[in-house]
Amino acid sequence: MSPTGALWRAAATLAAPALPLWLARRARRGKEFPARLPERRGIARLPRPAGRLLWLHAASVGETQSVLPLIARLRESRPDLAVLLTTATVTAARLIGHRLGERAADPERSGLLPGHPWLIHQFAPLDVPAWISRFLDHWRPDAAGFVESELWPNALTALGSRGVPVALINARLSARSFARWRLAPGLARRLLRAFALVLPQSAGDAERLARLGATVSPPGNLKLATPPLPADETERARLAALFGADPVWVAASTHAGEETQVLAAHRLALAAVPALRLILAPRHPERGAEVAETAAAAGFAAGRRSAGEDPDGPVWIADTLGELGLWYRLGLGAYVGGSLIPRGGQNPLEPARLGLPVAFGPDMGNFAEIAAMLRAAGAASEVGDAAALAAWAVRLVREPAWRAEAGRAAATAAATHAMVLDRMAEGLLGLLPAGEHTEG
Repeated sequence: MSPTGALWRAAATLAAPALPLWLARRARRGKEFPARLPERRGIARLPRPAGRLLWLHAASVGETQSVLPLIARLRESRPDLAVLLTTATVTAARLIGHRLGERAADPERSGLLPGHPWLIHQFAPLDVPAWISRFLDHWRPDAAGFVESELWPNALTALGSRGVPVALINARLSARSFARWRLAPGLARRLLRAFALVLPQSAGDAERLARLGATVSPPGNLKLATPPLPADETERARLAALFGADPVWVAASTHAGEETQVLAAHRLALAAVPALRLILAPRHPERGAEVAETAAAAGFAAGRRSAGEDPDGPVWIADTLGELGLWYRLGLGAYVGGSLIPRGGQNPLEPARLGLPVAFGPDMGNFAEIAAMLRAAGAASEVGDAAALAAWAVRLVREPAWRAEAGRAAATAAATHAMVLDRMAEGLLGLLPAGEHTEG
């Protein structure tokens, strides 16, 4: 173990007695489920399923959305395989049951998915050596896969000591993170070489990971391979009838400080298209009340989906989880948030897959290659401020031929990477040992 790794292990161990208080504070703020706090300390209340078990970790909503189709493909290829899916956020936990149609699931109290007994959700244990050991002793995974940029020194060390092969899938390493890891090259090299398989998102990620010591496979982005977001067709038809002939645009996955610019853009666009309606869907639905206050300050009395209020006016706040596919199907085009402010942007492929023209701000660092691909295809527009966003929204209404062509280009560009899913599934399945799982 490197000196840096030993220091991390010691620091995590020393911090362990205070971490339950920190977790309890997070629970009071709605960031943890109180009944499931033991899981964060590696304590499981569910039995390990029999047979081969693959552990996949997807930290938050974006990673979870991208990995669920991969899990389905793995199950198609290996019907005997059980999957343990861990996340770090409550929104991701809620998303799993919703996306799988698990009406009976109760994520606040259990990781059971009654209609999918081979798939178990747990909250990821914090990277404390004793807690990681307790987690692994119970679940005994045959292989593991971490999604995107999850590098846990103690977890990787524990998996390695047990001989469990680990993959880093859809691996992402930004230029900023690369610069930080270069300050501890020994630790970076040790962590990355712990992975038996590294599947980077892009050529840029592959280069940065390789420079830090990883042995990388050809790049391919899992987010490029996921199917279109689902939607309830009955509800779509009902809401479409409420909007009637009024044109609608969507501002999705917006963040604090960004809604003000979106609302200013809508105000400007209304001067040109008085009937224009905006569906404003914040990235974190629990911010719905805050966004409503921001809208009121901008002069809009906006109803909220979570409060049971239907669209009735120029702005409607769609503050519910797992319905983004519904909002996109109601709009002429979609602005993708986290990009007019320095947050690196959200996934522009989600509206593109549904044939919508896309707009985003100048900060798309999290999806730079995807954004460049969509711009080159004529599917996306970069907007630098509220005035440019307003002009784009007006163009959606006034130039239907351009809108249709941009939508077709978006759908075509998003559909060209379907083989990534098969390649990642094949790589993960290749890590599983031959034969049946035996107790050890």
